[in-house]
Amino acid sequence: MIIDFGGVKEDVVTRKEFTMAKAKKVLKNETIAVIGYGVQGPAQALNMRDNGFNVIVGLREGSKESWKRAQEDGWKKGVNLFSTEEAAERGTIIQYLVSDAAQKSYWPTLKKHLKAGDALYFSHGFSVTYKHLTKVIPPADVDVILVAPKGSGTSVRRNYLAGVGINSSYAVEQDATGRALERCLAVGIALGSGYMFPTTFKKEVYSDLTGERGVLMGALAGIMEAQYEVLRKNGHSPAEAFNETVEELTQSLIRLVDENGMDWMYSNCSATAQRGALDWKPKFKKATLPVFKELYKRVKSGDETKRVLKSTGSADYKEKLEAELSEMRNSEMWRAGAASRSLRPNVPESQRIKSTAGVKGRGRN
Repeated sequence: MIIDFGGVKEDVVTRKEFTMAKAKKVLKNETIAVIGYGVQGPAQALNMRDNGFNVIVGLREGSKESWKRAQEDGWKKGVNLFSTEEAAERGTIIQYLVSDAAQKSYWPTLKKHLKAGDALYFSHGFSVTYKHLTKVIPPADVDVILVAPKGSGTSVRRNYLAGVGINSSYAVEQDATGRALERCLAVGIALGSGYMFPTTFKKEVYSDLTGERGVLMGALAGIMEAQYEVLRKNGHSPAEAFNETVEELTQSLIRLVDENGMDWMYSNCSATAQRGALDWKPKFKKATLPVFKELYKRVKSGDETKRVLKSTGSADYKEKLEAELSEMRNSEMWRAGAASRSLRPNVPESQRIKSTAGVKGRGRN
């Protein structure tokens, strides 16, 4: 289906075009082996299982937490839950969904179990794009495909259970069988994608690493901390500073952006809020554009990948990560956030999204 994205036409794949029935026909003789049960693995495996596809899960022997979680989710050892090696051997589509650092370290083992005609599936272009650093170089006789849901595994599962899909990008890096594209699209539909848009492994990882470090996570957290700090140093209480920085964004304004766009959110705010936002938007763009240019340059050069592999591959990474997250969690702003969340009324999600009560400046025009 051709869709106009802001004046640029793109060919997207929807569930009306590539139906679930078509996906089942394409994958009827396939065994989908999900390797890893961390972030994306559980959601994709459960969604495909619920949709009636032949799915097995492969986990590293000794990973007690993952085995426990998988068994709690209904995967049975020896039936559809195996060691990573056995799952890879049994599978015809191998979903490589362990962490990026783990993909590098486990690759020599996994590669031994890839058979001619298999499809090697990724949800991130990281390992293949930066193969000079990861050494993940797929053999020439397998399909290499990607479906990257535009959300965390939690969102992939929640959206599926709510009856809606999550958008995904897709790519074919290597077509050894002549069926790589249809296998790729079928798996994308099987795991519950709402619609899928084409990309490449390289473009997916460049945009993903930039987005995570930028607007989606890094920039968002940094901007929030900066505004909160300014408000607190000027005498505002933690409750007021947090509400003006985070609560209104997440509980009101961003929902309006999601519904109809930034301009619609602006139109539902007071004239004072509109004017201030329009005046200050260029200032923030000017201030942050150099940072984003630097960020993209580091992503493209592989410097960010080197940083990821070095830090996440260390033996004490989890302990160091927990210390960093604990520092954030125990900061005044996020302790204020925990208090604010505990005070939210128990209003159904659908009502909170549709309601215009509490929109910034609503009724003060």
